[in-house]
Amino acid sequence: MEKPIMIVSTYPNKKSISKIANNLVKEKLVACVNMTKISSVYSWQGKIENADEFLAIFKTTQKNKAKVKNQIKITHPYKVPEMAEIQVNSINKPYLAWLVESTL
Repeated sequence: MEKPIMIVSTYPNKKSISKIANNLVKEKLVACVNMTKISSVYSWQGKIENADEFLAIFKTTQKNKAKVKNQIKITHPYKVPEMAEIQVNSINKPYLAWLVESTL
């Protein structure tokens, strides 16, 4: 069975994540994208920044990982977008079946 994977990224606003999320689900490259508003503190160009952002969790399969990351890279509004992979070592079988069925 296909191996699940999650890719995490942050976006400046809901509009910027909603477009790619809808496209990736429509293209069946991801089964789901979770989005939630967060507050971030980070260093950028020598300054400490405090910003509201949106955290996105892209739920996909190992075989789609490269395509999903490429789409994030080419559509992301940030100069240096975060793309962190979370390996899923344990997942309930009905959810995994849905995830695989919902992707190419």
